[in-house]
Amino acid sequence: MREKADVWQGTLALMILKTLEGMGALHGYGIARRIEQTSGDRLSVNYGTIYPALLKLEQEGYIGSEWGVSDNKRKAKYYHLTRAGRKQVEREARDWQRTTAILDRFLAPEEQS
Repeated sequence: MREKADVWQGTLALMILKTLEGMGALHGYGIARRIEQTSGDRLSVNYGTIYPALLKLEQEGYIGSEWGVSDNKRKAKYYHLTRAGRKQVEREARDWQRTTAILDRFLAPEEQS
């Protein structure tokens, strides 16, 4: 059985924003599980990672939150994307696409002359 990887530095914010963009409002546990599910269970997102990232994104104005009741009838904080968050998703996605295109050039086999 393959071991789950930790989330790469600098990618969690984008994963959270993309998750909220696609799924709508979710609580922290739901966001973490959705990220793991989307990764094909190759990533592991723990509480010590997700909640500081959510707090930072909220302080930056990219997400908002409100208290609600979860499916199991517990009080839970639900997070949603703000207008600024939608713009940030576009910027970060574009930056990561550019970065991965550069890395692809280094990882691709060298062309034969």
